[in-house]
Amino acid sequence: MTAMGTRVDCDVKDLSLAPLGRQRIEWAAREMPVLAQIRERFAQEKPLQGIRLVACCHVTTETANLALTLKAGGADALLIASNPLSTQDDVAACLVVEHQIPVFAIKGEDTATYQRHVRRALDHHPQVIIDDGSDVVATLVQERPQQIPEIIGTTEETTTGVIRLRAMLAAGVLAFPAVNVNDAETKHFFDNRYGTGQSTMDGILRATNILIAGKTVVVAGYGWCGKGTAMRARGLGARVIVTEVDPVRALEAAMDGFQVMPMHQAAMVGDIFITVTGNKHVIRREHFELMKPGAIVANSGHFDIEIDLKTLADMSSAIVQLRPFVQEYRLRSGKPIIVLGEGRLINLAAAEGHPASVMDMSFANQALACEYLVKHKGELAPGIYPVPAKLDREIAHLKLKAMGIEIDTLTPVQEEYLKSWTAGT
Repeated sequence: MTAMGTRVDCDVKDLSLAPLGRQRIEWAAREMPVLAQIRERFAQEKPLQGIRLVACCHVTTETANLALTLKAGGADALLIASNPLSTQDDVAACLVVEHQIPVFAIKGEDTATYQRHVRRALDHHPQVIIDDGSDVVATLVQERPQQIPEIIGTTEETTTGVIRLRAMLAAGVLAFPAVNVNDAETKHFFDNRYGTGQSTMDGILRATNILIAGKTVVVAGYGWCGKGTAMRARGLGARVIVTEVDPVRALEAAMDGFQVMPMHQAAMVGDIFITVTGNKHVIRREHFELMKPGAIVANSGHFDIEIDLKTLADMSSAIVQLRPFVQEYRLRSGKPIIVLGEGRLINLAAAEGHPASVMDMSFANQALACEYLVKHKGELAPGIYPVPAKLDREIAHLKLKAMGIEIDTLTPVQEEYLKSWTAGT
């Protein structure tokens, strides 16, 4: 479709939702002072002037503020969804109608539509790609290798996407630089931990309205997302069990006070299961068979493959929609198992995703990473690069300033001591 009164190509649910989207985007902006400061500078300096940019992200109020920052910097930006259930339709409409940003995203879009949108993004001939799960980059490498020379670089903000990028690099098919935004300190310490923890529990509560206190919650994976989810579940009064494959993370979970056990043991006692691993079939047939009747299963990992829903469907005689984002799989044995959000990101499927305050830092990283790639065009060999420590610290300082927090600085004597190897007892 084309937005009325403009020539903006788009595929969104309903352009008339734009006024509501504007209100919600402005509300999120109140909690995003770091990105606001970057946008103000971008508007003056235009570091992305004329750069064709594609952003494959969850189309939320926070992402809208990133898109407006990129546009302020001069980018010719196009936005698509990174997950079929994460789009906020009013936000998509507002970006098209009021800001003339092409958006291709509809909440609930099927897989074919999602893939069509990915290819439409590549039709934009991007020079910079902001990816969330690396679907755009993977499709580019597999289907549009002739466009690879046009790419300045990509940024990636998910654990899943970074795993895919590393696999591409190992296979010798990653032919341009990629900035690993996910592992920036001002990203994963806050977005993955506090953002995922709060928004995951928010999504489960909105979908079910159940009481968490007294329940046994099983968290699969103890990376930063798992740590945050376990912390928030415990804060709501749950008994929390952690499952892991990494011995160091399992040890950390145990010393953080959580019970640690294999999934086949946890399956027998859990009331609520939350996967946050970035891997495939973490919960599968042998676990479904052991679960209690009415066990609730949800995912907060990027893709909908962490729970083996195909096998669960094969085990079931019926699938019944009980509430929005709540499906009951009735096993042939008669046992019901509840799946939330079709196994997709529950924090975005049933809720609004991470709070704007943490996405402020994540998207500040994205904006500055794009600027970094453009500034160093042609200088970076193909590979995966961290966000420069200087940018990471700049974002932290800006956030502290916005929060009204001051910190100490090193004295000259302290700086000299840290450089010396002769000083001692």
